[in-house]
Amino acid sequence: MKIGIIDYGMGNLFSVEQAVKRLGVDVVTSSDATELQMADALILPGVGAFEDAIKCLDRSGLCQLINDVAVSDKPLLGICLGMQLLFESSEENGQHKGLGILKGHIKKFSSIQYRIPHMGWNNLHFPQPESWLTAAQKTDGHVYFVHSYYASQYDEQQLSAYAQYADQVVPAIVHKDNVTGMQFHPEKSGECGMALLEGWLNTVQVKEQTT
Repeated sequence: MKIGIIDYGMGNLFSVEQAVKRLGVDVVTSSDATELQMADALILPGVGAFEDAIKCLDRSGLCQLINDVAVSDKPLLGICLGMQLLFESSEENGQHKGLGILKGHIKKFSSIQYRIPHMGWNNLHFPQPESWLTAAQKTDGHVYFVHSYYASQYDEQQLSAYAQYADQVVPAIVHKDNVTGMQFHPEKSGECGMALLEGWLNTVQVKEQTT
């Protein structure tokens, strides 16, 4: 099994790569769509501004790759900004169109109750049973967030986990068919984060074995 990490110039590539390698999986980090297509699953990381990220993906031709993967059966995982890019649009520094793979819009925390960014460890809540999340549910459930924007108007049927930040429910894991998003950084989230990555990788392996 080989995992492709999409390099579009705005991701925390090294730490994601090392986390996957620690789980005994081969990794290729690349900006070449042809090379990435050879992987069994893809990870879309991301750190920075939504508009800049979309422009980088578009210039490199990787928007098309991601959209092609989304309508295939190849697993795709978006992390932090990478998750936000999967939605329809973002209000970060203006209105910007996203990849539109998931229903919903990215908006900024607005309540005076929040310290922005939402930064640090927070506890996950799991609203519905999903087998790939079982190992993570047996940990302390804490993961590491760094973000000022969050997903809104999403499909609640696609919500796999959330965090509570002041009075705001923050979608933390979303899942639709072969597409998964994690708002936090699983690669920086200790035992729970590694359990989530391993759970996701196990779904990739099962899919690989059945195709």
